Amino acid sequence: MLRISELKLPLDHPADALPAAIVARLGVPAGDLLSWSVWKRAHDARKKAAILKVYIVDVELKDEADVLARRAGDPHLRVTPDTSYRPVARAPGGAPRPVVVGAGPCGLFAGLILAEMGFNPIILDRGKAVRERTKDTWGLWRRGELNPESNVQFGEGGAGTFSDGKLYSQVKDPRFLGRKVLAEFVEAGAPAEILTEAHPHIGTFRLVTMVEAMRAKIEALGGEYRFGCQVTDLEIETGADGVRRLAGLRLKGGEVMAAEQVVLAVGHSSRDTFEALHARGVHIEAKPFSIGFRIEHPQSWIDKALFGPCAGHPDLGAAAYSLSHHCANGRTVYSFCMCPGGTVVAAASEPGRVVTNGMSQYSRNERNANSGFVVGISPEDYGSDHPLAGIELQRALESAAFVAGGGDYSAPGQRVGDFLAGRASTALGEVVPSYKPGVRPTDLAALMPDYVSAAMREALPVFGRKIPRYDDPDAVLTGVETRTSSPIRITRDADFQSLTLRGLFPAGEGAGYAGGILSAAIDGIKVAEAVARAMVGEAVT
Repeated sequence: MLRISELKLPLDHPADALPAAIVARLGVPAGDLLSWSVWKRAHDARKKAAILKVYIVDVELKDEADVLARRAGDPHLRVTPDTSYRPVARAPGGAPRPVVVGAGPCGLFAGLILAEMGFNPIILDRGKAVRERTKDTWGLWRRGELNPESNVQFGEGGAGTFSDGKLYSQVKDPRFLGRKVLAEFVEAGAPAEILTEAHPHIGTFRLVTMVEAMRAKIEALGGEYRFGCQVTDLEIETGADGVRRLAGLRLKGGEVMAAEQVVLAVGHSSRDTFEALHARGVHIEAKPFSIGFRIEHPQSWIDKALFGPCAGHPDLGAAAYSLSHHCANGRTVYSFCMCPGGTVVAAASEPGRVVTNGMSQYSRNERNANSGFVVGISPEDYGSDHPLAGIELQRALESAAFVAGGGDYSAPGQRVGDFLAGRASTALGEVVPSYKPGVRPTDLAALMPDYVSAAMREALPVFGRKIPRYDDPDAVLTGVETRTSSPIRITRDADFQSLTLRGLFPAGEGAGYAGGILSAAIDGIKVAEAVARAMVGEAVT
């Protein structure tokens, strides 16, 4: 088969227009087109009055070699690549069971791949199964009651469960591991269109049922889940060669579990785990992340700004944006985790702290659009050269937000007009914030370093020129957004093991190697393969 890219048609083209466009592009008779299928579909909305559909299609032709020869040099035509996934190993008889710590996207796919290869993994998670966890999460949103072990950050499905469910990434994926991820999600109940949409998403409610279905598959393959199992320490042995090796995991309550191969996929908010690892000599380094707020606008404003007269078209859905600005003070301000037709949610995992995040359902039909409005910071900004200094900065910002919000997990908020003017908000305007338990008007700039507020004030009108009304005085900022990514990296070698502890495989977003559901899942696959190779004595390639 051959793959054609950049095939553009009008937004409302008839069904027969696509095969006609294929034969016209290739210059072949219609009878030579034996079959075709859409690989990806996107929209080109640069001309709002004439939005186009953009396709990548796979085609089967009578004489593909002739077409390739005639169109040599065409950058939009190539042989369709093989995207099938092939396991790298098979568990030998009597192999010890590897352990996966964390049941978020990374741990989920690490567990699945190990189970498919016959290694019968044990998956530990400090939180609860996804439906019980959902009830606890609603307890914070509706009643202001935080369960530190079962919330937006901790529990089956990880932080990505309470998000927009975006399934795209900027990571290079020459082996098409992302396709494996999407195919497994479809098998677990996701809509088949995620395989063809250029920017697929699932939404929280569907993610819940999918996570359950994938757990059932892993268990049917010989895997085992244990919830409410928090790892508090490591058992380490030093060999005659002086090399430190993992021997087991100590769990909360005192139990010691023998474990020589462990995938550590704990997510970016397992601060106590990071502290325990550092205390045991596991090499950790500080890394950059971003801090800021959530910004909300009516979704209708965003749709009109980006789609013009086509706003509301059923094929377009709710408009999404991605913005970035490099400021005069050297900082970069950008949108993060944009949630069309979604809500701002309470995402705290420690008592006495307020954290915001964004979430959408599959329909994306809530009143407001929201996204992170954040500024990049680096270890030089943390006030200390300690590897965990970024965590302490996060905690300080989140504690200040808790106080500014009134001390009941309400969030501090501010009108954009007041933020730009440098005055505290005393009331909110046309835009009604979606965050629960509630929003308390205040001065958000008082919570952030001056360089962050200065960069944001420079960026807001710039973004307003790109998306009209982005800097509308009544748009709402809600704080604080601090969990954009992990503030640490648990460094690993080329074989995916810790630099200072053999048998420990740091993985995913918490370890500093991913950002978002898809990239975390891909990293989980790679690490699972590394574990399998280590267990059968093969080198990582």
